[in-house]
Amino acid sequence: MDDTSTSRLGSLHGLKRGRGKSPRPSVMIATHMDAIGLMVTKIDDGFIHLDEIGGIDVRILPGTPVTVHGKRDLAGVIVMPPMKTLPEDVRNGAIGLRHLLVDTGLVPSKVASLVRVGDIISFNTPPLELSGDVISGHSLDNRASVAALTICLEELQNKLHLWDVWAVATAQEEETLGGAATSAFHLKPDLAIAVDVTFAKGPGSDTWETFPLGKGPTLGWGANLHPYLYKKLKELADKLEIPVAMDISPAHSGTDAYSLQVAREGIPTMLIGIPLRYMHTPVEAVAVKDIQRAGRLLAEFIAGLEMDFVTKISWEDEDAK
Repeated sequence: MDDTSTSRLGSLHGLKRGRGKSPRPSVMIATHMDAIGLMVTKIDDGFIHLDEIGGIDVRILPGTPVTVHGKRDLAGVIVMPPMKTLPEDVRNGAIGLRHLLVDTGLVPSKVASLVRVGDIISFNTPPLELSGDVISGHSLDNRASVAALTICLEELQNKLHLWDVWAVATAQEEETLGGAATSAFHLKPDLAIAVDVTFAKGPGSDTWETFPLGKGPTLGWGANLHPYLYKKLKELADKLEIPVAMDISPAHSGTDAYSLQVAREGIPTMLIGIPLRYMHTPVEAVAVKDIQRAGRLLAEFIAGLEMDFVTKISWEDEDAK
């Protein structure tokens, strides 16, 4: 990178300068680096009560190893009271957060001295390399996209590109979308692409709302996204023989793409998705091949941007699909 900086919200900005004549247009690639987690809400006799940050599938929490980020990091495990002590109306289903606790193994006085209400709790499940070139672990939403952006930047080392590239790891996507909003306002890109995960086919999943693992990234289509950018990325993917699927988002995409699109006077924005199983759990799963393909598609798109690309953007989308 030619330059790096951090935004006031904690997003990381990396600038890779293009070879075009100054002043050069710029493209911002946003991959959020924040992750879901938990927060301490109360401490009762040494046991820690908790709440979610970013939306968590609570069904999988009991028995999950965690790290409590108090005055020092503490290993813990999420537990629940014995079934017979729970209210009868919750005994036969998934146990809600209000009945779950974190046990650190420490005596109550020690917990009280090290942990405060508001402290963060993160998952401590180890990453696993599954068969079929699939990796599983926590926070792959959105470490997978950060990895794709890294691959893009590595490929651009050997490619001529005219545009400046802002590689941005945004903060707070899971809760506020604030990192993308403030970074886009500050950096003023001419184009923006958000890279995030999308739902992969898994047990019991619908056939039209999910996408096969290992069969390529997705291209977003919907209100947050520009049809001309979809068209150009689809044409490029076909040329490169990279399989892609249309990911339909009729309204809010639920990603940084929304904040990018409406920053300042509006930025033509696109969304690339990486299929991921078991989203918002400690055992998310993603195919390495999809990460690599997304990174390559980004690099080739950036390398192909002509200096006057923005002036060619139109809303005519008859051929976009």
